Amino acid sequence: MERIFGKANKKSPEELFQVTITDDFVTVEHPKKKTKTVKWAEIEEVRVVNTDQGPWLPDVWIELVGKDDSCSIPQGAEGYNEVFEVVSGYDGFDAMNYIKAMGSTDNEQRVLWKRTH
Repeated sequence: MERIFGKANKKSPEELFQVTITDDFVTVEHPKKKTKTVKWAEIEEVRVVNTDQGPWLPDVWIELVGKDDSCSIPQGAEGYNEVFEVVSGYDGFDAMNYIKAMGSTDNEQRVLWKRTH
């Protein structure tokens, strides 16, 4: 059976993302991508991004857009829920846009929160 289905302990694509969360920043690492860090205090926008690549690749992402950089965390990665818990508490967070995104299979982005200056 292993020859047909492969090894059962193969990691999912989401498990390759390493998310580090501190009081000051979020860092996302992946063995084949550039490491990205965004400071909580510098987040300008939070988005949910849907792709049509699931179920074989991550298809729902939280994107934190900072002043100088951004980082994306796939749903299912360790740390996704913790980041979502923080950003969903931001004043003006659009929970309805998140709910709509969870029912979408289209390639699209929805703004969940935007800093007002």
